[in-house]
Amino acid sequence: MPVVIVTGASSGIGRATAVRFGKDGWTVVLAARRPAELSETASLVEAAGGAAVIVPTDVRDPAALEALAEQAAAITGRIDAVVNNAGVGGAASILTDDPAVTAMVEINLLAPLRLMRAVVPRMRAQGGGAIVNIGSVAGEIGLSGTYSATKFALRGLTDSVRREVAGTGIGVTLVEPGYIATPLNAGRRGLPGPEVVADAVARAVRRPRRRIVVPAKYRAAILLANALPAVADRALAGRVAPKESAPAPD
Repeated sequence: MPVVIVTGASSGIGRATAVRFGKDGWTVVLAARRPAELSETASLVEAAGGAAVIVPTDVRDPAALEALAEQAAAITGRIDAVVNNAGVGGAASILTDDPAVTAMVEINLLAPLRLMRAVVPRMRAQGGGAIVNIGSVAGEIGLSGTYSATKFALRGLTDSVRREVAGTGIGVTLVEPGYIATPLNAGRRGLPGPEVVADAVARAVRRPRRRIVVPAKYRAAILLANALPAVADRALAGRVAPKESAPAPD
């Protein structure tokens, strides 16, 4: 069985992605901080036809990410794919406090960077592999403060790594979801389920490409924001964050 690491596998897109690989008969290394939820995901992966290995991981810890890569490589001697899915949202305002900002940077940007640093040498040595980073439409259109900043940065990082490993057999793809029915969007209705993202990830592993936007309807908004930024400014003015007052002085 090929081996894939999925971070943030305890719920949402990560869980759906893990189950999708299970259906294809993969061994899925499940990484997240919540062991009970990882056990639930493991049961779903095995019911789908795959194998599951639970590795409780705090993706903010560089040593934990290196240990995750080591445990995954020990299964068959290979790491065939990595899905950097773990992510956290937060208030969109520039007034968001520093602990929330730091958490978003650590989880959304530094964790994918560190896990790629751990797996790329192994993939080079084995002659190939696939890396899929889960970005966001908010990484193309600035509308969510620090969250957008981390996803913009992840887009640049993904482009850079893809160019760095060109010719090595390692594919590097960015999957950019819009609003998806996950715990992060619990207050929204009528959203597509995380399975649409899982299917996009599976396609990217089979045939790597630069970028996949899901659902596809968001492509038009991205094109418009890039081609006519002044129009996007007017359309989004006052809507990207709740109105907050500045903190009172001490």
